[in-house]
Amino acid sequence: MKRTRVAFAAIAAVGALTLAACTAEPGDTGDDETTGAEETTDDGGGGQEGTIRIGIKFDQPGLGFQDGAEYTGFDVDVATYVAEALGYTADQIEWVETPSANRETMLEGGQVDMIFATYSITDTRDEVVDFAGPYFVAGQDLLVRADETDITGPDDLNGKNLCSVAGSTSAQRIQDDFADQVQLIEQPGYSECIQYLLGGQVDAITTDDIILAGLAAAEGSGAMVVVGNPFSEENYGVGLPPGSDQCEPINEAIQAMFDDGSWEAAIEANTEGTGFTPNADLNPPELRECAAS
Repeated sequence: MKRTRVAFAAIAAVGALTLAACTAEPGDTGDDETTGAEETTDDGGGGQEGTIRIGIKFDQPGLGFQDGAEYTGFDVDVATYVAEALGYTADQIEWVETPSANRETMLEGGQVDMIFATYSITDTRDEVVDFAGPYFVAGQDLLVRADETDITGPDDLNGKNLCSVAGSTSAQRIQDDFADQVQLIEQPGYSECIQYLLGGQVDAITTDDIILAGLAAAEGSGAMVVVGNPFSEENYGVGLPPGSDQCEPINEAIQAMFDDGSWEAAIEANTEGTGFTPNADLNPPELRECAAS
């Protein structure tokens, strides 16, 4: 698995990521309402013809990130593995930028065939689209400076400064449930939070653990680490159009990735130097039963 090497400048492209559940917003929709990949047929040799359109984030280092014509990150690695298991080569993948708020709209409108974009499976979303997976269980955690020894979890944040992006509910949750004397510092994006953390203006950053690990790995200096004490569960699934017949083969591919070591290698490659270890009690996750099509 190719190692992810994203320069610190890449972090500046990171938008305001949040833990809050995103609802679909109106967006452009395509005319293709099929649930399979666009114009695909078996090529007679076990592969597929045509392309497969996969939705990812373009601005999330370590998970889904675009650098020119190159796409990197854990979500990209899992998506590529799954696509190849379905019979597509890497050059048959069409990567489609998929903002959180437009994920359901893009699946329903046929703009993408599947989505790998830190897409948490929720009951509300389950009523609108289908899911395969989950392929990872994330948890809200903290990113701190590597030399910080006083912060081991959210309860240690009283009197500390905590950074999150404007509009996120993650920092407010810490203040409400764990440390009512924490000082909340909002910034437009996580690039600003990282600059504040490295400069000493804040003591910690919070969001999903694997997102934090990806940000720290992209910065690359080893100056930040994930605390490793998650306090929520977010099941990242593969979003599929309603009625898709691809859930079972995708689940088989994900299970194969768990079994052959590629899944673990992808996590290590995309979080190197951050001290991040997935919660062993939850990962690799147990795959859900596919809904009857």
